[in-house]
Amino acid sequence: MATETERKFLVRSQKFLELATGRHDIEQAWIFDSEGKTLRVRISDDKAFLTFKGPSEKGGLERFEWEKPILIEEARELMQFTLQGQILKTRYLVPVGGMVFEVDVFHGENEGLTVAELELPRPDAPYPRPDWLGEEVTGDQRYYNVMLRKHPYGSW
Repeated sequence: MATETERKFLVRSQKFLELATGRHDIEQAWIFDSEGKTLRVRISDDKAFLTFKGPSEKGGLERFEWEKPILIEEARELMQFTLQGQILKTRYLVPVGGMVFEVDVFHGENEGLTVAELELPRPDAPYPRPDWLGEEVTGDQRYYNVMLRKHPYGSW
């Protein structure tokens, strides 16, 4: 069983851009969303994935995640059958202190929102706190991508 351990933060400045070593344009939508379980299709540049996520545990810090690469053509076909609402974002890979933050700059209805995520080996693992990192929002469901699909940041 693959468990994802992740912390999520708001981003307070664009300083992370100076440190970014990569970026990906991402489009994602959901095929299924019920009782904290989701099935998502994601296109990231020229790659595509089908991802199942289980309900969040430990205050949003952990959850089951299963991900499978699929063909871009398959992803485009599946996108025709997704639930209403897509997420469009640019993801920046930002190494800090031996770890890599994934910083998502949202577009479309979620324009103005920038969130940093950091995967950890275990819930109590220490992690760096660069000055551009803002308030921790781990477990705040408003910032889950699946929730941003239903209640976009621009409507808050």
